[in-house]
Amino acid sequence: MTAPATTFRALHANGTLLRLPNAWDAASARLFESLGATAIATTSAGVAWSQGYADGYAMPIDVVVAFAKNLVRVLQVPLSVDMEDGYSDDPAQVADLAARLAGAGVAGINLEDGRKPPELLARKVQAIRERLARDGLDLFVNARTDIVLARLVDEGRFAEEAIARGRLYQSAGVDGLFVPGLTSPAQIQAVVAGVNLPLNLMAWGGLANAAELQALGVKRLSAGSGIPQALWGQAAALATDFLQAGDSSKLQGQIPYAEMQKLFS
Repeated sequence: MTAPATTFRALHANGTLLRLPNAWDAASARLFESLGATAIATTSAGVAWSQGYADGYAMPIDVVVAFAKNLVRVLQVPLSVDMEDGYSDDPAQVADLAARLAGAGVAGINLEDGRKPPELLARKVQAIRERLARDGLDLFVNARTDIVLARLVDEGRFAEEAIARGRLYQSAGVDGLFVPGLTSPAQIQAVVAGVNLPLNLMAWGGLANAAELQALGVKRLSAGSGIPQALWGQAAALATDFLQAGDSSKLQGQIPYAEMQKLFS
């Protein structure tokens, strides 16, 4: 049987843009899989909110692992888990979490630098690689850099900084580079040419469509928290109408109960 990480790694190299409609619970993960998703990734914001925590490194480690195990249980396709910054500045603790996820059957992880020094993320990646090798495990490690989202450099230097960090993270052992918020075709092309890693982008206002991104050399496109935020917006409108007017007519499900049941049969 092919290891989940091997299968997931191959999806970045088959010439087709990997599209990931990020899930936030088991139902969304199974639904997306049933619609043809070849892999499932999680949205850290959506998962945190669904588990009762704020986004931003607040989830307890045991909650992260239990959530991942539940998704692995219901999925047949590879699962990639957004583990934010690893929930620690201690590379050894981050490596422990990565090993627990790999041992649970997770295929890949996202690990971000945020506002912290890029050298810290590189040390975390090195620790993960050493721990996985020691334990005979594997993960596709996707390094997320927040240079655009956090505006860590001037806009004109986005590509330059992404390339510098991408090369640093590659030397530490990552498999992919994630630059959420990057939308300029020229900068995207520059990063693709400057870093020998699959480039991952996130759905964003002004971003080119999938066909154009594939032509630019992008290998992976993530929906981020866009889908759950859109759905929760609709849920807020429906709940407000129900609470104020008590109208049941709008609460007819778009997906029949029986179809949702089949996803878990």
